[in-house]
Amino acid sequence: MAGRVDALYFFLLAIAAFFSLLIAGLIVYYAVKYHRRSPDAVGVAFHGGMTLEITWTVVPLIITMVIFVWGASVFFAMTHPPDDALNIYVVGKQWMWKFQHLDGQREINELHVPVERNIRLIATSEDVIHDVFVPAFRLKVDVIPGRYATLWFRATRPGRYHLFCAEYCGTRHSGMTGEVIVMAPADYQAWLSGGTPGGSLADAGQKLFADLACNTCHRPDAQGRGPVLDGLLGKTVSLQSGGTIVADEAYLRESILNPSAKVTAGYQPIMPTFQGLVSEDQLLQLIEYIKSLQTQKAGQ
Repeated sequence: MAGRVDALYFFLLAIAAFFSLLIAGLIVYYAVKYHRRSPDAVGVAFHGGMTLEITWTVVPLIITMVIFVWGASVFFAMTHPPDDALNIYVVGKQWMWKFQHLDGQREINELHVPVERNIRLIATSEDVIHDVFVPAFRLKVDVIPGRYATLWFRATRPGRYHLFCAEYCGTRHSGMTGEVIVMAPADYQAWLSGGTPGGSLADAGQKLFADLACNTCHRPDAQGRGPVLDGLLGKTVSLQSGGTIVADEAYLRESILNPSAKVTAGYQPIMPTFQGLVSEDQLLQLIEYIKSLQTQKAGQ
């Protein structure tokens, strides 16, 4: 996205510079041309013309519409990750960045990614508002407690790139830094294989799902007291209140922590809250396990 963001930025800069010089130049020009040449001189009244009025109304309108359409296209491109993007979870915490890869790899203040691969970051915070900021990628988004922010990028050159928190988050805010390490695909696979074996994020979520006895209510045969979770992600869910909602990561998170907020139609609000019982990392494990049920159903 850096090239597209920079192109829009320099276009705005050029527009601002052009009109600043034009207006300043005209002010100086007319001040010299029409200055009073004698103390008793009186200027001639000038009432303008329709052509001039239309020109300085239509031209700015066209320019602002170009800026709007261009900016909107960049915004939508930045906020809609490609379907083939590699998902990585990000958790901000005073004062560190925690990264969780789907295969189980965990990192603190370092994020390893392969070059020329679409990467989707799903970010949240454990405590206060943080902000993921990678200047080289023109990548920046607020990370808010209790919500998931989604952003994506595709690094085009191997190297090490600075990562900052761009939202004041406490006394050690300036030390909340890290690096995005972009690697050749072969080097990235070697790095992945060199990690501590511990199972994937979905595997950990499956074990936690069973440990919390979630499988006693959420059964795949629709005979449980809770909704079937297989194939749930991305599905439009009918609510007891009469509305509908798309089941995304934010919906799954809320349903775990505050299950009575949005009760699925046809079910009773009997699920207990897990607020304070599961950590942010465990929430990610549960969500990734539920997402894996989507994959399993598609493969059947």
